[in-house]
Order: sequence, then structure tokens, then C-alpha cells
Amino acid sequence: METVTLGRTELEVGVAGLGCGGHSRLGLGYGASTEAAGDVVRAAIDMGMNFIDTAAVYGTEEAVGLGIRGRRDEVVISTKLPIVQPGSSVLGDHFVSGAEYASGLEESLRRLGTDHVDILHLHGVMPDQYSYCVVELLPAMLRLQEQGKVRFLGLTERFIYDPQHRMLTRALQDRHWDVVMTGFNVLNPSARERVFSLTLEKNVGTLIMFAVRRALSVPAALRSLIEEMVGDGLIDGARIDHDDPLGFLAGGGDNAGVIDAAYRFCRHEPGAHVVLTGTGKVAHLRQNAASIQAGPLDPAALARAQEIFGHVDSVSGN
Repeated sequence: METVTLGRTELEVGVAGLGCGGHSRLGLGYGASTEAAGDVVRAAIDMGMNFIDTAAVYGTEEAVGLGIRGRRDEVVISTKLPIVQPGSSVLGDHFVSGAEYASGLEESLRRLGTDHVDILHLHGVMPDQYSYCVVELLPAMLRLQEQGKVRFLGLTERFIYDPQHRMLTRALQDRHWDVVMTGFNVLNPSARERVFSLTLEKNVGTLIMFAVRRALSVPAALRSLIEEMVGDGLIDGARIDHDDPLGFLAGGGDNAGVIDAAYRFCRHEPGAHVVLTGTGKVAHLRQNAASIQAGPLDPAALARAQEIFGHVDSVSGN
């Protein structure tokens, strides 16, 4: 696996990271057993994927724990804890306390079968939630770090609701965060200017989510979203083949080509470190990892993508 240095953490991590959330959740979302999901984790490690990203709300920490058993020193573990109370709106202000946040990590460590995580994130922070996180939850994170239960601190945006990266634009003015997770894809590349310009300046590690979601993996969903974007005046319909919207980027109109191009688009963006990919099928994971490690896309195609989508900041591709 090709590796990259994850910003100022100086962790050497694979450019393709195993994402344990999304629709699949290592296959759990489609009815797989925890043991089968753990097999996916083991297969990922076998193919050189040493970065594993999970979260308490995904329900995959136990599977990750099974997969890394006896191999903890081979992997970098990233997990995320919610900032709001269970059952409350993720967009609301029924926050967890610092003590509850710390207790949540103890539960995550138990499920993961380890005494520490390499990166601990605040999960899915909205712009109007950030101040609370700094005042009330960051001190708890720092105490956990002092106790050796956490190596580095991070936070993730809620890209579906904040596709303009307002929270991260604010958070990256501070020096608290070693790693951030951001949404970035060909349909909304706004992180290029709003996130990566800051992370590069401050040497903050980046994890890329939403490289491929529904609109970039289901042809009908892509065509539907493109029509919506044209109708809303976000893109020029005259510049798009409505039957094969990203054929110019993929070198042909098949679905596999679009997915491959979407991963490569993210991988070779300056400032993008780990591109996350998740699935419950080992063959699919192997294919995605190969795409992430493939070479850059044609410069002319990239220039056309920039002309069409470069100003878009209101869709996620979900």
C-alpha cells in the first residue's frame, strides 16, 4: 500500500483507509455478522490498509476489535464519539457533557479491545455546535490524551448539512486539531479552497469522506442529481452529456469507470491524505483500494471538471 504522512501527527498511513460507516458498515448494514465484518477488517490489513476509521454510532467498533486482535501494532485506529445525547437530533443542542464524552471513550476502547486510540474525533460537528465543543468537550479530550488513551485529536464535519465547510473553516483557525475529516468529491470540490488551503498551511492531517457515495456509484442517481443541479442553475446543462454526465472524466460511460475516476480525483488532490472507502465485500474493497492507488486523471478532463463543478458547494453526492 502506498503511504502518506498524516500531517503533523507524522503517522505513516495508507492512502486508502478502511471506512467502517456508510450504508455498508463493513457489511453489517446488509445483514452480515460481526464475525464476517471482522473478516473484512483482517483482509484490509492483509492488503496493506493500516488506517481504520470507525465510530461509536456506526456499531462497527466490535467488528474492528475482532479484526485487529493480535495485530494492534499494525494499524492506526481512528474513532469518533457523538457530541449530542442519544436519541436527540444531531443538529440540536442536547449535548453530552465532558464526563459523558470521556465515559463514551471507555466503552469504545472496550469494544475495540485496546487501551488507546490513535485519533479521537468529535463526530459530525455543525457550525453552531463548535463553540460548545471547544469549551466543554475539548478539555475532556485533552485529559484523555494526557492519560495516554488518545494520541491525537480530530473532528469531523456533517457534510450533508454543511457542504460549504463552515464548521471546518472556523475550526481550522484554532490549533487544537491534528486531523480533520472533510467531504470532498468531483461534484462538490469546495474543500479545495476552504479546507485544504488551511490544512496545508497548518500541517493538519485530512481524511476524505464522500469520495464515492450514492450519486457516484448509482448511475440513475447521478443522472437525477445532475438534472437537479442544472434545474437549480448550479451547472450549465449545455456542458454535460445528460446520459453519461461523468463519461469525460472516466474515459467511458460504465459505472466502474466513474467510481474509479471519483476515487482517483480525490487521491491526487493536494492536501488530501487518506481517502476512505467502505464495503462489506473483500473483492470490492480490493478494487476500490486499487483505484485509490492508481495514477492521476487526465489533466484536460480535470480542467473540464473544474469548469463545470468547481464553484459548486451545495451538494454532497449522498
